[in-house]
Amino acid sequence: MTGTPLVLSIGDPAGIGPELIVEAWLRRAAENLPPFAVACGRGVIEDVMRHCGMAAEPVGIDDLAEAAAAFAHGLPVLGSDSTRWRPGEPDSEGAWLAWNSLKWATALVREGRASALVTAPVSKSALAAVGFSWPGQTEFLAHACGLAESDAVMMLAGPRVRTVPLTIHCALAQVPALLSEQLIIARGRTVAAALARDFGIEHPRLAVAGLNPHAGENGAFGDEEARLIAPAIAALRAEGIDASGPHAADALFAPHRRGSFDAALCMYHDQALIPVKALDFDQGVNVTLGLPIVRTSPDHGTAFDIAGKGQADAGALIAAIRMAWQMAQRRYDG
Repeated sequence: MTGTPLVLSIGDPAGIGPELIVEAWLRRAAENLPPFAVACGRGVIEDVMRHCGMAAEPVGIDDLAEAAAAFAHGLPVLGSDSTRWRPGEPDSEGAWLAWNSLKWATALVREGRASALVTAPVSKSALAAVGFSWPGQTEFLAHACGLAESDAVMMLAGPRVRTVPLTIHCALAQVPALLSEQLIIARGRTVAAALARDFGIEHPRLAVAGLNPHAGENGAFGDEEARLIAPAIAALRAEGIDASGPHAADALFAPHRRGSFDAALCMYHDQALIPVKALDFDQGVNVTLGLPIVRTSPDHGTAFDIAGKGQADAGALIAAIRMAWQMAQRRYDG
């Protein structure tokens, strides 16, 4: 798989995805990036390049096998759709393009014609308006791979920290009811296996955060730590997984603590995302674990408000491309 290109989905064309993809291609040599191609969006990429005053143009390809040869002198784009670039103006045409790009890119990876998938940001509300019935791209990918949505596990990874939210897009008041010993165990197994297989960590160390302040303060602030989290940690350890906790989340990500674990299992969305965005905002990568394919994405949204203004930083997308390539190499060639 080392010689097989990556494929990128274009994301919502009204967001910053297309310009970040172009920027990543421009920095391909400096960043030592592997060949990649974009599924759909040739008209959008063409407009972005023209807006940037570039002499280069996208290279239309009919087969992903053509991407490696084209990559040196142009950004390879599959298909010839004529959707135009309208930064900051999300609409149904753009949502359809994002959906079609995601479907095509996913199929290429599942068929083994691409080594990994990198997805640019989408607008969940825009996709829902055109009939996209999944909560997000991660759930769509699980469905496309024949898995239950719960089998796909989100990990946020940066140079300094990796975190996994056990509950994601729900109200904070719903979190305690959604947590279970079984959920923590299942996620812990998936994360430990992925760290070994895709990240080359021979003996992964998992730190499990508590739910309540001070990890419950021995039951003073709640019983979830004693009732759910501690038994799950004990079960993981009985299986040979190096899991520790429950840890007080307010101290877990301090500089002197971060070196003691390879990934932190967090109980809710912000508990996991705040440390990654505080420490590694421009290099944070959203990695989907538990899939039979490799998928990464930059850990940020569409940023419609700055699209087309030259303010977006391609660092996270470049990190996602590099991480996808490294994961694919370990998974398929290691």
